[in-house]
Amino acid sequence: MKAVATQNGQILLAELDKPTPGEGHVLVRTEYSAISPGTEIGCVKLANAQQAVLGYSAVGVVEALGEGVQGLNVGDRIACYGAPYVKHAEWLAVPANLTAVVPDGVDPREAAFVGLGAIAIHALRTADLRFGESAVVVGLGTLGNLIVQIARAGAYRTAGFDMNRERVEMLRSQDMRHMFGSREELERGLEDAVGAGGADAVLVCASGRGEELINSSLQWIRDRGKVVIVGDVTMEFSRELMFRREAQVLISRAGGPGRYDRQYEKENRDYPYGFVRWTEGRNIGEYIRLLAEGHISMKPLITHEYSLEQAATAYDNYLKPSGAIATLFRHHDILPQ
Repeated sequence: MKAVATQNGQILLAELDKPTPGEGHVLVRTEYSAISPGTEIGCVKLANAQQAVLGYSAVGVVEALGEGVQGLNVGDRIACYGAPYVKHAEWLAVPANLTAVVPDGVDPREAAFVGLGAIAIHALRTADLRFGESAVVVGLGTLGNLIVQIARAGAYRTAGFDMNRERVEMLRSQDMRHMFGSREELERGLEDAVGAGGADAVLVCASGRGEELINSSLQWIRDRGKVVIVGDVTMEFSRELMFRREAQVLISRAGGPGRYDRQYEKENRDYPYGFVRWTEGRNIGEYIRLLAEGHISMKPLITHEYSLEQAATAYDNYLKPSGAIATLFRHHDILPQ
């Protein structure tokens, strides 16, 4: 089967064996997989002579069930998340814990971004906001845009900041008026957006050098507020600013509890609800529910769709000033449900 990979900083089309689902896993015929530009462009830049397959978020149809799988059936359309099981490949063998059934009426193109959706949801859970509290989202690419939409669905007071005016205007056009295209605009409008005391949390979804952004974030939060690092930024910041606010600086790791746990993922052993309410698998399900109920939408963000043979073009497009926002790979034809 075909899969998208990187080697020596280049994008290539690899040939892999079609997987077989083991115990607790399902075989998925991939329809779409979504590029996560922050993670994947970083992988390409760091790639050495060892071939590495890219991708971690997809949607497709269940073709076969491994032993012990419950709650899924052959023919179900499912969204799935998490490398190394999910990738830009024609077939996937995925632990059932890392999937969610996609109901009729949900566009599979939107469902394919389930990985970014789970990451966005877990970031807000890490911020631990309560009803009526507030968040500033820094960086309004796909991930930041989703966090803003989900925060609005949760009735949090929400502001956003990105120097890319197109991203700002996209959210403003969806009646989210507290979106700002410069630091000065944000600071002038902050009190109106989040209240006089400052934001309860700032979620940093940008990448690169983080010192200036984190230091600014420490000034935008309330006393004892939080700064949540979601993007790939360096962790340098002022101790004095942190001390003055008695702030918490937190890392949000991927899609939630269970990520990188071999027993949860590969061995498909779920955590009890009473001990871990929101796992990465349950966050996957919440993203699909938000789509199904119309609380969020990926459609305005999807700018490009490519075949696997066009993979190099898909990644190159992210390096252009007016490049992609959200990009999909198209695999097999869509099956009727």
